[in-house]
Amino acid sequence: MRLKTSLLKEPKHKELVSCIGWTTADELYSCSEDHQILKWNLLTNETSLVVRLPDDIYPVDLHWFPKTVGAKKQTQAEIYVLTSTDGKFHLVSKMGRIEKSVEAHKGAVLAGRWNYDGTALLTAGEDGQIKIWSKSGMLRSTLLSQGSPVYSVAWSPDSDRILYTSGRQLIIKPLQPSAKVIQWKAHDGLVLKVDWNSVNDLILSGGEDCKYKVWDSFGRLLHTSSSQDYPITSLSWTPDGEVFAVGSFNTLRLCDKTGWSYALEKPNTGSVFSLAWSADGTQLAGACGNGHVIFAHVVEQHWEWKNFVITLTKRRTMQVRNVQNDAVDVLEFRDRVIKASLAFDHLVVATSLQCYIYNSRNWNTPIIFDLKEGTISLILQAEKHFLLVEGSGLCTFSYEGRLISSPKFPGLRADILNAQTASLSNDTIAVRDRTDEKVILFFDAMTGKPIGDGKPLTHKLEVSELALDQCGPSTERKIALIDKNRDLYLTFVHHLGKDPKICKIGSMVHSMAWNNTANILCGIQDDQFTVWYYPSVVFTDKELLPKTIYTKDGSEFGRAPHILSYVGAKATLRRGDGSLVYSNVPLYPALLHEYCTSARWEDALRLCRFAKDEALWACLAGLAMANRDLATAEIAYAAIRELPRVQYINFIKKQPSKDSALAHMLMFSGHFQEAEATLLQAGLTYQAIQLNIDLFNWNRALELAVKHKTHVDTVLAYRQKFLQKFGRKETNKRFLEYSEAVEVDWDKIQAKIEMELAKEREKAANPSVKSNVVLRH
Repeated sequence: MRLKTSLLKEPKHKELVSCIGWTTADELYSCSEDHQILKWNLLTNETSLVVRLPDDIYPVDLHWFPKTVGAKKQTQAEIYVLTSTDGKFHLVSKMGRIEKSVEAHKGAVLAGRWNYDGTALLTAGEDGQIKIWSKSGMLRSTLLSQGSPVYSVAWSPDSDRILYTSGRQLIIKPLQPSAKVIQWKAHDGLVLKVDWNSVNDLILSGGEDCKYKVWDSFGRLLHTSSSQDYPITSLSWTPDGEVFAVGSFNTLRLCDKTGWSYALEKPNTGSVFSLAWSADGTQLAGACGNGHVIFAHVVEQHWEWKNFVITLTKRRTMQVRNVQNDAVDVLEFRDRVIKASLAFDHLVVATSLQCYIYNSRNWNTPIIFDLKEGTISLILQAEKHFLLVEGSGLCTFSYEGRLISSPKFPGLRADILNAQTASLSNDTIAVRDRTDEKVILFFDAMTGKPIGDGKPLTHKLEVSELALDQCGPSTERKIALIDKNRDLYLTFVHHLGKDPKICKIGSMVHSMAWNNTANILCGIQDDQFTVWYYPSVVFTDKELLPKTIYTKDGSEFGRAPHILSYVGAKATLRRGDGSLVYSNVPLYPALLHEYCTSARWEDALRLCRFAKDEALWACLAGLAMANRDLATAEIAYAAIRELPRVQYINFIKKQPSKDSALAHMLMFSGHFQEAEATLLQAGLTYQAIQLNIDLFNWNRALELAVKHKTHVDTVLAYRQKFLQKFGRKETNKRFLEYSEAVEVDWDKIQAKIEMELAKEREKAANPSVKSNVVLRH
């Protein structure tokens, strides 16, 4: 990936260009100290004078009213704030008319910024004050007053905090007076510029120490650059938060969100005082000290899938290369490419006006449909369909170009979604809630409606990354999530009962990805590359989980690697320095999943015997128990020397009825309440009572016996035996009360139990026969 820059031979402005701002993806306004405001049209390559400002107005900063709000009030959207050196800010219309001028600060107004929903305006001055104004220019509050000038400010993604510079310090101040202020030393020189991205919640800073740095929203340093040749005078995030640009004297740099540099350009611009990305994130403009406005667009992006490598060679051209036979196809588009995604044998390309869908078997005839807004910020793909995040909404399309659904929910801000906070499978869409990061919302991909009763999943901590598995039936759809503690959890999308069962399967996990053909999960865990061959085993037999994990040393991946994809037996990772590395994963687990899904248990056993891998046997044991194939499970558990489980499986096989066997399988997996409910529903009261006795759940056993008026003496007898074994006396009032009223006779109890089991066997052998025998205590 690199920047392709363009610069006119002669500058259009006669003096230093101080600020710029995009109105649309192809139209830009620039302000200069020559008092001119120029409009640049990139489609026609025309430049026109909008207005000549009064001689006493020297512009410093410019910011357009946010477009997402402007759709409702078009007149308001056509306004921008212009700050100047005379202590005023001006609300200026698109035609160049100054609607209002407001005395704001003593000395120059160094920054003016609208918040994301357009309800407030923030100004920062040379006098060290930061003020908040209404959108009509009425003063709401003076947020702070300090001794040094505030050179740059930025709103938080939720517009509830502001970030500002104070000498060498960076400070995050919440708007609520009682909330905690975060302050830290950021640079060794004055901090000149900051930017805060709404999608990834990361902060950029650049200073006179000639370094740019990346921080998280808690002030923790994620990346620091080497010392550049000149002070950093400008920087800006792309709207989607994937890359950022840095400007300095005769320097323009494109960087990844983790900080490493994609490309370096050395244009003849003087200092770049301001940088701005277009709304679609494809074009960059810079305000230059020598009167030029520099334009740049991103080219040479790469996408990979199996044997295909696709490169964006020009703004409207892609090259497809098949590495198996070196065949090359060239894809031409009418408009410039904004976003693209390659997965599941399909390439989805969004241009500024249309969406193109290519099948990897045929690159000549794409399916094309028009887009509503043309500002695609995210494309997610599943095997059967894909999701477009366009402007302010979500839309699911089939690979035939047919609209399937458009999920909607209160507080939706689609523009801040990314691949870590939204996920798609063949039947489910998962989205992290913007207002509460602990909450995950689930929608049916086919209808767009909330899944189940519409109740979202609420985790105990903020969720930083989520991913849906891609295989299996929709009823068994699972989601993996990493929280702020970097713990990895797994849970079902569809669940019974009030609260879903959320199981922890790993800690210190920094990145993860599901396999495309089997429900195998890989992740970067601490300094290791870890593969969970069968993560769902945590719901069947959680003690097996450590045995189904494959790990390899991750030192070759460097510091802070990120998993891009996990396709077939190959995981693709991006190292901290930006280079791509690949890690091979054993192929056998995916093959085992395939055999077990199609109930080919003999083939599965043959594979495990051939591989002689304990992790594979443990996987087979878990898969067999989940699919209730006891014969295979018994062999697999024996192979990993889990003899108590082999004995329990034999005990399950000897159960007199299918209902009893099912209940004990649920017991095996730790689902005690479900096991009891299964027995009671089948009318097997004795088995339900015995189940609670085996678990030493005495109160519940007695409660069931009394409620159903049977086997009270059985419960009392087992309780006495238990107490005698440990030399204890009865202290439970309920047991003392029933002990006085009920006689315990072990011979009668044994006869009654045999009768119960015989009745159950008879009922299982001939379901139509109903026994009239009623047992009493």
